[in-house]
Amino acid sequence: MSEHKALAEQFEAHRDHLKAVAYRMLGSLSEAEDAVQESWLRLNRSDSSGVENLGGWLTTVVSRLCLDMLRSRKSRREESIETHLPETFASHETGSDPEYEALLADSVGLALLVVIDNLNPAERITFVLHDIFGMPFTEIAPIVGKSEIAARQLASRARRRVQGAGTTSEADLARQRELIDAFLAAAHAGDFDSLVAALDPDVVLRDDRQQGASRITRGAVALAKQVSGRAQAAQSALVNGSVGVIVAPRGRLLYVLKFTIRNGKIAEVDLISDPTRIRQLDLAVWGDR
Repeated sequence: MSEHKALAEQFEAHRDHLKAVAYRMLGSLSEAEDAVQESWLRLNRSDSSGVENLGGWLTTVVSRLCLDMLRSRKSRREESIETHLPETFASHETGSDPEYEALLADSVGLALLVVIDNLNPAERITFVLHDIFGMPFTEIAPIVGKSEIAARQLASRARRRVQGAGTTSEADLARQRELIDAFLAAAHAGDFDSLVAALDPDVVLRDDRQQGASRITRGAVALAKQVSGRAQAAQSALVNGSVGVIVAPRGRLLYVLKFTIRNGKIAEVDLISDPTRIRQLDLAVWGDR
């Protein structure tokens, strides 16, 4: 077997792991594949004879590539939020592949991808490598260009942002989550009666994608008609310390729903799609993800 073929086979043995690392860092399958392919090109151009841990070497290379891509994305002010938003509640979701959405949600967690996207590049790389893939800080520090202590601080700060630090009691959050998850399940299933039951009769939806009077929907029946049969890419998450919803088909954030709950019913819903407003939100995932 030629040396080049042997090296290619060793690389292929690590490809799935490298793609998993890059995907969680970048939130884009195409960009993750680009980073993995570039790591192969760099390996092919390097003298790897002295590399004792090829998997670790490749992970470091992919991580540095992802860090550069994230920094470049930020400098160009590229955002993961879609510029073409749906005209109705989650109308883009009907064009997605349900099997792909389910696989993505199970393997990564769409809400986690969205929340990680709010971290700065160094926080994101550190959190993914340490908290998700268990890489020691001694190896992470050179990747992000920080000391080991600074890398630990980056991970700690990222962890607090990902997990949330709200003051709402666990019991209140549990009740909120039960109601919102029931609302999402009814919307997904097209269960009109259950939707109406979750809503205050005088519920108000404020949609920042609309202008004038059309941005307001009033009443449980009207709102239930609007959302019934949709919400396939919606997941409950923590929004400013309370239970809200993130809508992110294929991991690309479209909008966030904030809820006001009164007497066990959804009384107000704010649909937030504006990128500037979304960046001001404190988004976090559930601790049981």
